[in-house]
Amino acid sequence: MLIEQAAYGNRWRRVSPAAKGSLALAGLLAAFVAATPATAAFVALLLALTTVLGARVPAGVYLRVAAPAVGFLALGSLSLLVAVGTDAAGQISWGLAPDAGPRIATVAGRSLASLAALLLLVLTTPLPDLIGLLRYLRVPEVLLDLMVLCYRMLFVLAAAVRDTLTAQSARLGYASLRHGWRSLGLLVANLTVQIWQRAQALHRAALARNGGGPLRFLSPGFANAGRDTLLAAVAGTALILLAAGLG
Repeated sequence: MLIEQAAYGNRWRRVSPAAKGSLALAGLLAAFVAATPATAAFVALLLALTTVLGARVPAGVYLRVAAPAVGFLALGSLSLLVAVGTDAAGQISWGLAPDAGPRIATVAGRSLASLAALLLLVLTTPLPDLIGLLRYLRVPEVLLDLMVLCYRMLFVLAAAVRDTLTAQSARLGYASLRHGWRSLGLLVANLTVQIWQRAQALHRAALARNGGGPLRFLSPGFANAGRDTLLAAVAGTALILLAAGLG
């Protein structure tokens, strides 16, 4: 829910999704154009500062959203330290990779820059606006419908979890470790049944309305969309040239 709160509360909420998508795409290209890890890290820093200072996304929210991805990147980087092969006898052997340092630095730098570019887009663009942009780009309707349904079910699931936890806590369901594990099991079982029932109800409602086509909704208008997209394209081009020049 932190992503949605930032997407609806940032300074760039009314900026055209095409402009923010263009800047994020330029950030991805700059991440792969960067020839050195230091250049990629510099691109990541610029994109992060643009999101925090330009769009006014709170730094605490930004760090909390980025933390799981950064942790996954750290674990993946550690796996590059190990080289697996076979010896002269055909036996599997493993050890420290001799060129692990430069390779890890390159992968980590480009990954951080790519992550910063994606966070720039998702933390400033609500999902309905993003879906409107994807529909304009002719993304298959099936994928967009799945995104809409998953988006809706996330909020339904969050409300169900909150209500169930409140009810269990009121009945001292987490007063001890044993009771906590039992309450957690009941919570998971109850949510499984609720998700299944709500999915079936949604399917029946769509059938009752002859819902055989794509899901449609009104997309909001954005003032100065052409100007914002042009500025984003210029800034993105400058970022790519900067990354290539520093390399």
